[in-house]
Amino acid sequence: MSLQEIKQRFGIIGNSPGLERALNKAMQVAGTDISVLVSGESGVGKESIPRIIHSSSHRKHNKYIAVNCGAIPEGTIDSELFGHEKGAFTGATGTRKGYFEEANGGTIFLDEVGELPLATQVRLLRVLETGEFIKVGSSTIQKTDVRIVAATNVEMMSAVEKGRFREDLYYRLNTVEIHLPALRERKDDIHLIFRKFAADFSDKYHTPTVRLEPEAVEVLRNYHWPGNIRQLRNLAEQISVIETERTISAQTLMGYLPDSGRGGVPALYKGAAAQSTPGDFSNEREILYQVLFDMRKDIADLKKLTAELMQNNEISEEWKSDNSSLIRRIYREDQNKMSEAELADAETANFLPVYRTEDEAEVSTETFHDVVEDEPITLQEKELEMIKRALERNNNKRKDAAEELGISERTLYRKIKQYHL
Repeated sequence: MSLQEIKQRFGIIGNSPGLERALNKAMQVAGTDISVLVSGESGVGKESIPRIIHSSSHRKHNKYIAVNCGAIPEGTIDSELFGHEKGAFTGATGTRKGYFEEANGGTIFLDEVGELPLATQVRLLRVLETGEFIKVGSSTIQKTDVRIVAATNVEMMSAVEKGRFREDLYYRLNTVEIHLPALRERKDDIHLIFRKFAADFSDKYHTPTVRLEPEAVEVLRNYHWPGNIRQLRNLAEQISVIETERTISAQTLMGYLPDSGRGGVPALYKGAAAQSTPGDFSNEREILYQVLFDMRKDIADLKKLTAELMQNNEISEEWKSDNSSLIRRIYREDQNKMSEAELADAETANFLPVYRTEDEAEVSTETFHDVVEDEPITLQEKELEMIKRALERNNNKRKDAAEELGISERTLYRKIKQYHL
């Protein structure tokens, strides 16, 4: 069967190199029994590839079953795929054949295979490797001879790295990968596909066929099409039903295209943000860390600037007095609630600003500068320093030191052992 015959038989429109490369690859692997993974964004028409493979294979006279793995609840998917015995679970009133038993000798298309639970992935791997499966609630091994074609719209390697998909199953399914390009990568095909949909809906609703003005065709070509062919089909149907004028202008067309006012700026695909899933906070955590490190750097810069101003006598004594509490907070001394005697000891130890009286606060520029220059680099060093000071101020009484630090005594004891204090 030629490429043109394949397109006509399955209603595939377009001549883009990416599309024709995918169709040629499907025809080449059809005569074998190797597993195939079809990849591409949602709405690009991935379901056509397994039908082409099945119809061109020696299995074409046997069953072809398409299964949407994402639409089957996790609790019943094993029963749907592999069958179950009577009494295997509540509601199992009789023995039931699964899809793998029903499709014996034929082809199974597993759409959205990336949505399979991990337990089901183990069962599927066994079918791929040995052709064996066990019904839910049974101990009898059964054999099946099926060709598996899977499809996904997610980045499988990313799912593997995050532990959501088994690596061995991925490589077993991905013996041959067929990638279908997104609609925005097939600009020359977009108007052809629209015309086909417009003609179909004209017949369906018994109305004249809608046509696009040249400017509207350019809008159609330059739009980013996040929903791909599915979105284009819906657009053609809406215009065919709603518009009374059969010639569509660019302005009218833009009213049906979400975000078209942005000039057709492509949406982000396959990026970290786009592939993030509920419960995955790795990116947010990295952003938070970056913000914290930036804040720490800003505070360090502010300390250095203040120290330089004080050394050059560019800050008045009145300002030092008015902002003494702020300076204390910068160096985390307010939370320690030191007595005057402890403040004097700390001044001797040269690690915090000096306060001589309640009425007159004076900051030692040397101490200020030393603190800035000797500031620990890592969080561990900060933690170690705070624990040491708390223990010293409380005469090595762990209970009192833990209360001051705001942690449990058990946690403090573990930290003491960790840092060999």
